Amino acid sequence: MHRQFSAIAGAVLLSACMTWAQGSQRPQSRPGREMSGHDMSKMPADASGMKDMPGMDAESSAPAMHSMEGHHMDMGPHMKMTALRDPKPGDEKRAQEVVEAARAVAEKYKDYRTALADGYKIFLPNVPQKMYHFTNYKYAFEAAFTFKPEHPTSLLYEKHGDDYKLVGVMYTAPKRYNESDLDRRIPLSIAQWHEHVNLCMPPADRKNEALGPKFGLHGSIATKEECDANGGTFHPRIFNWMVHLYPFEKEEAEIWDVSRGHDHSHAD
Repeated sequence: MHRQFSAIAGAVLLSACMTWAQGSQRPQSRPGREMSGHDMSKMPADASGMKDMPGMDAESSAPAMHSMEGHHMDMGPHMKMTALRDPKPGDEKRAQEVVEAARAVAEKYKDYRTALADGYKIFLPNVPQKMYHFTNYKYAFEAAFTFKPEHPTSLLYEKHGDDYKLVGVMYTAPKRYNESDLDRRIPLSIAQWHEHVNLCMPPADRKNEALGPKFGLHGSIATKEECDANGGTFHPRIFNWMVHLYPFEKEEAEIWDVSRGHDHSHAD
């Protein structure tokens, strides 16, 4: 229960990074390669809905938050990615099995209403995003203990008018995992998992700085010492490991593309 509470509290805290910034800035809006519990009473009132965080499992949450959505590849010290390994016998086959399972899921959920009916929930549906995460929290919890390619933590949709077009899926893994653990789920010679690290949240009276230039996942502060010196709260690791897969693509490099969805720029 403590881990679950910490996960929810952590999710709300990180979501507040976006919520605070929005409150202060309105109307602005290659080949695939622990957060502790916090006092939720200090979160903004409108952050209560942030519980719908992509990738939440028994230990933590693994979102692709709107506040983090742009510039993933430019996060520098705030992004940790697994290194591509030399291929081993069987890697291609194992990776292809994951792709085939993801394609079957994607075919089933091309109509986003089917996903909603099956328990997937839209993260921040009213916030403009390049890519929307529809998350199944039962599968997110399951991912903390086992890997089932037919049960992605999140479905990735692009919005077109009032409709959503499915483009990919997201898998998560516990942050306690090392690279060998991740390799057993999806070969690291094919895919690169990533996690978000070295977050410094600003003091409450400077919440408008949550998206930079010093604080947040785009900020210059990346060490506890510097965070403490600036009055912030430091979190060495945020969320769980995650990996995106684009099953409708044909080429391996595009199926496991680490930059897609992360290379756009907008007010976030």
